[in-house]
Amino acid sequence: MDNSDMKQIQWFPGHMAKTRRLIASNISLVDAVVEILDARTPLSSRNPEMDKMTKGKPRMVLLNKCDLADEKTTQLWINYFKSCGCEAMAVDCRSGKGLKSILPSIRNTVLKELMEKRTRNGMSGAAIRLMIVGIPNVGKSSLINKLAGSKRAKVEDRPGVTRTKQWVKLDNNTELLDMPGVLWPKFEDQDVAVRLAFTGAISDDILDIETLAMKLLSYLAVNYPSALAGRYKIEFTEEDTGLELLEKVGKKRGMVISGGEINTERAAITVLDEFRSGKLGRITLELPPKKEQ
Repeated sequence: MDNSDMKQIQWFPGHMAKTRRLIASNISLVDAVVEILDARTPLSSRNPEMDKMTKGKPRMVLLNKCDLADEKTTQLWINYFKSCGCEAMAVDCRSGKGLKSILPSIRNTVLKELMEKRTRNGMSGAAIRLMIVGIPNVGKSSLINKLAGSKRAKVEDRPGVTRTKQWVKLDNNTELLDMPGVLWPKFEDQDVAVRLAFTGAISDDILDIETLAMKLLSYLAVNYPSALAGRYKIEFTEEDTGLELLEKVGKKRGMVISGGEINTERAAITVLDEFRSGKLGRITLELPPKKEQ
């Protein structure tokens, strides 16, 4: 992805150090870590130091917003994470898809050895404690609220837990340690920042909306041409520039101002809004990396 015409995106990179301290001081209190990622950007929406920060704790990866992502590619990501030693599953916190399977899967797969050990030691009724992590806007709060259901989430003070954390008690068998959403990647790779900007994970206020929409349209023209053509009823080729694509969308939607000029800002806002809401179809912005042999 060519980012030469887009200013560098650096949004709160200093939170990386804070994140490391928060997880390090709390990781010993939990049995496993639940990491929530955006199914459209599974690699870009995860902290690159997560493996190191969780110190070998059993981990469940949840690919949230799966209803907005390419289903076949999501399965490739699930297979990838499993090959890396992390149990993974697709969920959607808005619709509730897959949420009922999370806790059973954690108990029967992720924490299978621990649960068997507790049974042998007569501790099968002991609650499991899970740390919930994820970058802002990835759906962490929605997940916790969905899992809590109609029960009132109980917040407790625990020794060794910073005040900014919350223990959420789901029932007598499960407790969640809700961590603040400060797990932003360090944007050394601008492709990561741009993908997060596509999904709205980075505030539009600090971005050039038109340039961002042009980049998204260029990506769609190459990777999801039928989705682009089907939504906007435009004709294009892979050689069309992002600006040409944006102008075609604006013209088709009647976004013409005085002198016949296309209102590209309005067109850009439309494109980004419709992508983020799933109106262009189920789209994933990155493929799993190839594992070294």
